[in-house]
Amino acid sequence: MTRWVLHVDLDQFLAAVEQLRRPELRGRPVVVGGNGDPSSRTVVATASYEAREFGIHSGMPMRLAARRCPDAVFLPADNPTYEAASEEVMAVLREFDVVVEVIGWDEAFLQWDGTDPEALADEVRAAVRARTHLSCAVGIGDNTLRAKMATGFAKPGGVHRITAHNWFATFGDSPTGVLHGIGTKTERKLAELGIHTVTQLAEASPTAVGERLGPRMGPYYVSLGRGMGRTEMEGAAYVPRSRSRETTYDQDIDDWTRVLAEISALSVRVSADVADEGRDVARVGVKVRYAPFLTTTRSRTLDSPTRDPAVLEAAALEVAGWFRRDRPIRLLGVKAEFAEVSVGGGTLPTISERGTRSEETP
Repeated sequence: MTRWVLHVDLDQFLAAVEQLRRPELRGRPVVVGGNGDPSSRTVVATASYEAREFGIHSGMPMRLAARRCPDAVFLPADNPTYEAASEEVMAVLREFDVVVEVIGWDEAFLQWDGTDPEALADEVRAAVRARTHLSCAVGIGDNTLRAKMATGFAKPGGVHRITAHNWFATFGDSPTGVLHGIGTKTERKLAELGIHTVTQLAEASPTAVGERLGPRMGPYYVSLGRGMGRTEMEGAAYVPRSRSRETTYDQDIDDWTRVLAEISALSVRVSADVADEGRDVARVGVKVRYAPFLTTTRSRTLDSPTRDPAVLEAAALEVAGWFRRDRPIRLLGVKAEFAEVSVGGGTLPTISERGTRSEETP
């Protein structure tokens, strides 16, 4: 018997749900996002595979998606419907003799001890298809990272295995940015250290990388290069790590008084979500997208976990004061990160141990 981790990832989930309830949309390019208005300044949440053939992808401005495929069907996001569909899929997964760890609407890890993980993956795919009419891909690995990376080769609707035996053969010469957990900013910092490929990252000194990227994050990134991940899943019900609200404005905002008023309003909405969760918040963040499309985030750890709306609003306004004010703004967002969340099975520091984060995306 061998311990296996299977990563189940639903194909084009939001678009697939929409095509299920609107059969006439099957085979057509479908784009889901925002209020569904292709002239709005919102972004794509999910694009069907037919839409992806035109170069449309998640995170792309809806206006650009409309230019690339004017004949696409643009639909507003319907979160309650997607949540219900997700629950049906997870109920199917829990019928198997596995430990199920849900990590989002459209994906979950399965922990299984056996000898033929491909056979189990085929059973899972068939059961999900039969019961929900949705397609999923399954990545097989000897830990969470390798299973998740394998899913990229399994999509759409297939099965693929990556383990220690073929990790470097598959990714060794690839840029570090292919690894889940390494974004463009971190990839750039690694390149400054002369680390460009996954193999180079795996062979790097954790201490040396830690001197540049932090004493805890440095070793973590090296572990990603080596393909390390968890083998024990948490079978408890899925619990969101954070709650956030954001708004894209039809016209840019350049009045900072209004910016602060909008952040206060978003904080009130987030506080209401936090109250519904009944959980304390440890960290508050603010997201600002400047025109035309430069996104920056800042956040701070609270003095002590709380769900007090006044404290959350005050923290959001404080963080807002850290942003530059000389550029028009097209989007604002506020996020509350819950106190009890742990990330990566202990390989990542807890929220309270991490410093202020800054990300800029062109």
